[in-house]
Amino acid sequence: MKSIVITTAIAAVLAVTAAPAFAAGIFVHQQGWGNQVGGQQIGSGNTIGVDQDGVWNDAIVQQFGNGNVGAVGQDGFNNGADVWQQGNGNAAGVGQFGSNHNTVLTQDGNGNVAAGVQVGNNCNANVNQAGSGNVTAFVQACP
Repeated sequence: MKSIVITTAIAAVLAVTAAPAFAAGIFVHQQGWGNQVGGQQIGSGNTIGVDQDGVWNDAIVQQFGNGNVGAVGQDGFNNGADVWQQGNGNAAGVGQFGSNHNTVLTQDGNGNVAAGVQVGNNCNANVNQAGSGNVTAFVQACP
């Protein structure tokens, strides 16, 4: 059962990351209160997608380059996600379900892919990709 949940969570993050790649822009949907989204795009063909449901969730996505995709999905309370992309053709996505999670995804290069899921409470993740063609995926279940 646990492997089914993890596999489904990874598939969901990858789908969120890949879905906005067809269009450039910023897509935000927030439901709840106290949620915050911030970001910056310098370059062309960059896409930011954020979907937050809950209370006091924060997401920041910054893109410097061309053709980058950054996606954040958070459901719960007091979650924070920061995605920093510098270069071209990078894709990063994070899904956080529960409370008090923090994720920082940093991509400095070209053609990097990072995706992660955190479930439960109080998980922390920090992924730093430098160079080109790196692929990172993580799943954490915290009590």
